[in-house]
Amino acid sequence: MRIFKKSLKYKVRKKKKNIPDGLWSKCPKCSHLIFNKILDENLKVCPKCTYHFSLTCWERIDYLVDKGSFVKMYNDLYSCDPLEFEGPKTYKMKLSEAMKCTGLNEAAVVGEARIKNKEVALGVTDSRFIMGSMGSVVGEKITLIAERAFEKRIPLMIISGSGGGARMYEGMLSLMQMAKTCGAIGRLKKENIPFISILTNPTMGGVMASFAGIGDVIIAEPDALIGFAGPRVIKQTIKQDLPKGFQSSEFNLERGLIDIVSHRKQLKDNIIKVLNYLEPQ
Repeated sequence: MRIFKKSLKYKVRKKKKNIPDGLWSKCPKCSHLIFNKILDENLKVCPKCTYHFSLTCWERIDYLVDKGSFVKMYNDLYSCDPLEFEGPKTYKMKLSEAMKCTGLNEAAVVGEARIKNKEVALGVTDSRFIMGSMGSVVGEKITLIAERAFEKRIPLMIISGSGGGARMYEGMLSLMQMAKTCGAIGRLKKENIPFISILTNPTMGGVMASFAGIGDVIIAEPDALIGFAGPRVIKQTIKQDLPKGFQSSEFNLERGLIDIVSHRKQLKDNIIKVLNYLEPQ
């Protein structure tokens, strides 16, 4: 029995509409929810805090080069398993999974393209493929595209997104690629053929210690992690706190390791300015 004689009003809950998955993305830095269409239109940059989302190699190529101008080269190279590496997963299993996940043969895609009608030799590493690490095939592709730039006397541009450094599954063969890629790029320098290195988050280890770190001009995306060993490893080794922003693009710019920190929207214009400046008069 009710004490108060008041009519009860029942609210009828409306059935929630089903919202399809994959329409929104959450910014890892500011937690802002972004409609994916808006995110794509903004070149995968958060409109609130300018966090730069990771891109696939094909997205980077589409955003950067003239439409339809990219010609893929040296795509028939595959990694072998010289050490017959075994662990929780064998090297062959890791390669097979990476190929299935990415649709790539290896962690690097190279070829020729045009940027605002300027012909360039282009290489891009993809962090989805075993963290973009450099094995013998990645080193060979970078070397071949550098030699192509030398033969045609066109600028070389490499976009690095390699957090894995040299690929330990191939042992010494992987480490040899550091010297090989640097040697090929060294020939360009002797002939005054420009090499622009573009660093994205993350660019670490053997990649940063070889071809990614020797550009005539080094451009980095904002707040990218750039270095050799990671901050956690360094802190544990030296037993000291690290400076604020350690190994970020901005930190490295202040100390002269890189030349330009460029928002993704300005990257194409900055590349053209650099190429115009470096072109022989």
